[in-house]
Amino acid sequence: MSQEEEKRYPLPPFTLESAKQKVRLAEDGWNSRDAEKVTTAYSLNTNWRNRAEFIQGRDNIKQFLIRKWNKELEYRLIKELWSFNDNRIAVRYAYEWHDDSGQWFRSYGNENWEFEQNGLMLNRYSSINDLPIKECDRKFHWPIGRRPDDHPGLTDLGL
Repeated sequence: MSQEEEKRYPLPPFTLESAKQKVRLAEDGWNSRDAEKVTTAYSLNTNWRNRAEFIQGRDNIKQFLIRKWNKELEYRLIKELWSFNDNRIAVRYAYEWHDDSGQWFRSYGNENWEFEQNGLMLNRYSSINDLPIKECDRKFHWPIGRRPDDHPGLTDLGL
């Protein structure tokens, strides 16, 4: 299938409900930690800024995600819609993970997303800060994978 034929629902222009759905689908994808699956949400020529790293194209995004999830162990993510308009969505998020020495972190971030008309993400700009935490201070305790529907979101957790 060519990129012109690819569609990733919901499509812009976004409504409140479709923007929330797009955010939850992105969260679910990232919580799968399946780089191949996650990259299908992005256009072939997608552009990212992730922290201080600039990445272009699906293949490079896939390699980035593989490196990320090999470093950020037991990764669990919550995303929350911040704002949206026509083909753009702003998101705030937090995720918890530990490194190979067992040190836990909660990473806080904001993303700005821009979508093509077919619903694939063209641009992603992400700013992230890592906070070392004690294991007993973790708030994300569901089994690896999709966050359960009844698990509190960021606002409910006071994050």
